[in-house]
Amino acid sequence: MAVRQLELASVECCPPVATPGISEDQAATLATVFKALGDPSRVRIVNLLANAPEAVCVCDLMPLVGLSQGTVSFHLKKLLDVGLLDRERRGTWAYYSLNRDGLGRLADVFVTEEGAR
Repeated sequence: MAVRQLELASVECCPPVATPGISEDQAATLATVFKALGDPSRVRIVNLLANAPEAVCVCDLMPLVGLSQGTVSFHLKKLLDVGLLDRERRGTWAYYSLNRDGLGRLADVFVTEEGAR
């Protein structure tokens, strides 16, 4: 049973948005992460996974968000690619959970120079 861990390198590489003069590359990288969260269905998926006691199967997410398996998988891949989710294969199904470290690193992007979020 393998767990796919993706580093949220895109957020790790970037200073907080309150830092003066972030580079164009850093801004583009952050925009990719923000874009992954820019869809209401993806926000709902993150919310569902944040409140799930264990990894959730794609098949269980489908009725909760009211989307087809292909569409749910598409949204999950976007969130996985930016490091916000972890994926585990169990037979033919994939199970997803929130990557809390990745979410924490994303939150750190909003830390101000005074250290407050």
